Amino acid sequence: MLSCQRDLVHLPDGLHYLNCAYMAPLLRSVEEAGIAALRRRHDPTAITPDDFFSGSETVRGLFARLVGCDARRVAIVPGVAYAMATVAKNVRLRSGQNVVVAHGQFPSNVYGWRKRCDEAGASLRAVAPPEAAEGRGREWNARLLEAIDAGTALVALGNVHWADGTRFDLARIGERAREVGALLVVDGTQSVGAMPFDVAAVRPDALVCASYKWLCGPYSLGLAYYDERFDGADPLEETWLGRLGSQDFTRLVEYQDAYQPGAARFDMSERSSFMLMPMLIAALEQVLAWGPANVQGYCADLTRGLIAEARALGYAVEDEAGRGAHLFGLRAPAGADPARLQDALRERRVIVSLRGDAVRVAPNVYNDEDDVAALADALRG
Repeated sequence: MLSCQRDLVHLPDGLHYLNCAYMAPLLRSVEEAGIAALRRRHDPTAITPDDFFSGSETVRGLFARLVGCDARRVAIVPGVAYAMATVAKNVRLRSGQNVVVAHGQFPSNVYGWRKRCDEAGASLRAVAPPEAAEGRGREWNARLLEAIDAGTALVALGNVHWADGTRFDLARIGERAREVGALLVVDGTQSVGAMPFDVAAVRPDALVCASYKWLCGPYSLGLAYYDERFDGADPLEETWLGRLGSQDFTRLVEYQDAYQPGAARFDMSERSSFMLMPMLIAALEQVLAWGPANVQGYCADLTRGLIAEARALGYAVEDEAGRGAHLFGLRAPAGADPARLQDALRERRVIVSLRGDAVRVAPNVYNDEDDVAALADALRG
């Protein structure tokens, strides 16, 4: 069982930061790795040809351990939209087919499908949650399963909903998708690192994660897993690093049609990122040391009393089985004054996010009882 890890991150004294779903605070180890990389860059001869490849391979291996996949199927991407665009470029979508998403899904996992549907004459099915608060997640999952039919080409979801933490049953949804021959594409940005994810169990065709939230990494780097359906698929960019034999700098103009094996063909340009890559390595090492299951357990124990009090005050909260312990929404009772709540949060230096009709609470292992007590006091105030 983890104890509070606040001493490992940079947070101002007296700030109750319950908002990792917005951006993780900087780990001290990540900061140190970034400073060391910046200083190393003073001397260009310190960057060797091997450095164009070694950091990327280390990151692939660390992410593969985190989600239980083959490291050769991991690509280095700048963000979720980029990796989704790779999928969209290669998906077969015909007139009359449909793509299934959750209503209010994060835009990076919607815009690309809207465009492809418009181009192909297909439809985008945004499945709405029920109005009732009780059993909301269970009913929403049932609606998603019902929306997948013989015309579905692709299902694009998060493991949890980014605005309120509603948990989607990706194993069942993926099974249903496979029954009709549809792809399952997962945005794991708001879960991977804080919630266990097993590629073998979920069997996504693609899994994409930005690194700056629950992976505690730098902004503008992300990771993507592509399964065998994408063997032979076309990348967004034709990077020299993605071509076979690119490790030999003396033969780079002996142009190759063949790509590097695995998902390296989908890497972004300048993926080596000599200053950011060491930061991502340090972040992934720490996340693996904590363990996603331990993060879930810590957050569940930390917020159990808070959730009970919120319910007593009239806030609606999804049952524990239907949401993430690291990310959940508090829906205010009828007649509540949101401006008053925002003032109360500001006065107590409590940082959460307002997303739709929910107060989104996103604790991590650096939070403690003082943080949740301050939030509870704001809800009462």
